[in-house]
Amino acid sequence: MGGGNSFQNIEEDVSTLSIDSMVEIKHTPNSDEQLSEEDMKYGLLYSKSKVYVHPTAYSRDNLPGFVAIVRKQGLKPTYLLAWIPESLLEEKGSEEWEKFTSVEASASTEDGDAVLVELPSRHGEPYAFSVPLSSVYSLIIHPPSFSSWYGSISIHLSSGETLPTLFFHDDESRSFNSIAPGSSQPPSKWGGEDLLARLRLYANVLRSSLQNSLYLVDPSRADIETHTTVLFSDDAVDEILSPSSNTPRHRRRGRPHSYSGSPNRNSVLHQTLSSPASTSQARLALLQGFSQITRGARSTAQRILSHPLAKPIVPYLPDPVNSLVNANGEWSSWVEKGGVGEYESARVYLARWARIVAEEGERARRREIHSQVGGIDDDEEDSGLGVFEVIRQSRNVPISRSTRDPKHPVDRDMWAAWFAGDGRPIVPIDYMRQEIFRRGCAYDVRQKAWPFILGVLPWDVDEREREILWAQLKARYNEIKSEWQGVDEVFNRQDIQEERHRIDVDCRRTDRNQPMFMAPSDPSNPHNPHNTYNFSPSTEEIGAQSLANEHTVKLCEILLTYGFYERDLGYVQGMSDLCAPIYVVMKGDEVMTFWCFAALMDRMKQNFLRDQSGMKRQLATLQQLVAVMDPELYKHFEKCDSLNLFFCFRWVLIAFKREFPFDDVLGLWEVLWTNHYSSQFLLFVALAVLESHRDSILRYLVEFDEILKYCNHLSMTIELDSTLAQAEVLFLSFRQMVQDIDRRQAELLDPTTSGMRKRNVDGGSTADSVVGSLKKLPFISDDLRALIKADS
Repeated sequence: MGGGNSFQNIEEDVSTLSIDSMVEIKHTPNSDEQLSEEDMKYGLLYSKSKVYVHPTAYSRDNLPGFVAIVRKQGLKPTYLLAWIPESLLEEKGSEEWEKFTSVEASASTEDGDAVLVELPSRHGEPYAFSVPLSSVYSLIIHPPSFSSWYGSISIHLSSGETLPTLFFHDDESRSFNSIAPGSSQPPSKWGGEDLLARLRLYANVLRSSLQNSLYLVDPSRADIETHTTVLFSDDAVDEILSPSSNTPRHRRRGRPHSYSGSPNRNSVLHQTLSSPASTSQARLALLQGFSQITRGARSTAQRILSHPLAKPIVPYLPDPVNSLVNANGEWSSWVEKGGVGEYESARVYLARWARIVAEEGERARRREIHSQVGGIDDDEEDSGLGVFEVIRQSRNVPISRSTRDPKHPVDRDMWAAWFAGDGRPIVPIDYMRQEIFRRGCAYDVRQKAWPFILGVLPWDVDEREREILWAQLKARYNEIKSEWQGVDEVFNRQDIQEERHRIDVDCRRTDRNQPMFMAPSDPSNPHNPHNTYNFSPSTEEIGAQSLANEHTVKLCEILLTYGFYERDLGYVQGMSDLCAPIYVVMKGDEVMTFWCFAALMDRMKQNFLRDQSGMKRQLATLQQLVAVMDPELYKHFEKCDSLNLFFCFRWVLIAFKREFPFDDVLGLWEVLWTNHYSSQFLLFVALAVLESHRDSILRYLVEFDEILKYCNHLSMTIELDSTLAQAEVLFLSFRQMVQDIDRRQAELLDPTTSGMRKRNVDGGSTADSVVGSLKKLPFISDDLRALIKADS
């Protein structure tokens, strides 16, 4: 199984038999193999279900299977790592399936408890494999994240080959969700971590200090020396930015600062630092540390990366490091491009620190301006924007002013004044949308206002007509819900059980800090209508998740009903984040929550398409917007390989739900829903956030990963009112720019104004001059022009 072949070609039949409590797999050899019966036995030590291979970008092509660790019997046992598709086990019947699931459920770490099995035949399965652990060189491990629902492990062999990447669908796996509360084994955060912990029992697995996602299996001494040297510890910047410097108070660590005598000071930078007595000495020590790193590491890095043993890992190193293998004298370019590892962490720290200082300075500036007699200078914004000069300077656009007045929201008295005695509004719908955009809604008005903003209820009708429509909506909801509620053959159907499980898992962890979702249900309460059945397909799979209550179950029911209402889309992860705030605002009104959520999904359905085409289109439009509005920032993103704007993915996907506190999210959403300026105003909010942090990005962040980390750390630090005011200014500036470009194009193409029949003083034709002037104007694509449309 070892030798030159990294994949084990298993083209024989599979048969199994039971010996006492052990399951024996007999390996029938090929005609040219002569194996003893002892060699045919493999002990199944570990098994985990619902580990997928994703052959394509489409979920329908995903292949489920079991990842397993097996031991080959013999005087010197050999341990193998295998992935077996479910289809191969299904061919052997339920008995064979139960052998793998029983090992998964037992979660035993004792080799004596191994189940003897036979490695199954591949039978045309191109992705199945079983390889000795001794032939595995490294693992690339990516835990689950918001942008990638499933964690993954890539396996690289010493021969240079790469096995299919394994994706852990923990929301479907029994082993992840059925750990007993009293188990001595603590539950893993995700399935890959569980597999890694088991691998450590049979091999030395070393995590690289150069690349956090890289794990070496049974590394050589050279590998150990290379991947355990810490160049730049994460806390080194905190040591430099000590209390003696100008570090903001909330950035300082709570422990005493010491530069010598500490056993934890093992990074190269820490070893170069002495105890600086002043801010200038601290900065000098920092520069000296960088200097020693660059001088001391160049030759070592080139020597290690040029060694034959490094060949399997070289293709997976970042390009700047990879370049050291091919040429000398490129260390300076590597430093300029940003390097790897802890340098990125240092720059992200510096950028965040600079942002905090800038924000403190901006708040102080606003306090000073408002304390002066006469108010604010005409050239500055009175909305927390600071001196907003970037766009005006880059495109010569007249500065616009925000109309926002969030300190005076639409309250109950103002809302009531918009309606006559019969409930018919006396103000036009555009005025209502404008005022809510400017002011926002008081909390106690949202339950009444949101159905109108979202278009669930029509505006120009009286109260009696709305009650008739409301009765129709209620009946329609109950009709849709009745397709699954009380219908066992539908409710317990396999695909519905899977969808129920996904919904239940997501709802249990959505907005649990809200009082409605916080407390578990009282089982003794006879008025609780949800004590009669359990929404989750299996209570055994709840594991360590939060307990559900009647509101959590209602939320699950709404989302499941939406799956029947919108069958082509169904439920997609992230929808619970959009539905939960509506449920809270509607005070648990199930029917109104459903229709408001359905109306919201009509606007945001493109975000949840399986091929992500909607998200790609929006990010591409945002990229064009950045290019037009801030060319310098666009060029910086291009230099950093960041034009995909993937760090904005979460912002757009669920409309900044994870970036603002809950109450701010409510205020942001109602502004977006008004479509006062644009149905895609969200992109201007994203641009406003980027513009607010452009100085830190331009100055400190030079790699995509750094920008991604920095933007992720912005969560719960963004000020809503100033961001919305800046987004409005950006929109007005963009609209003015488009109008000016269109007017200039019309002037150039108009023969009466451009003098088409005249000659230039230099002898060239005016037509050539017109063409040259047109080319100099910024190009406004159809996608950008669509941004200034205010669809209802």
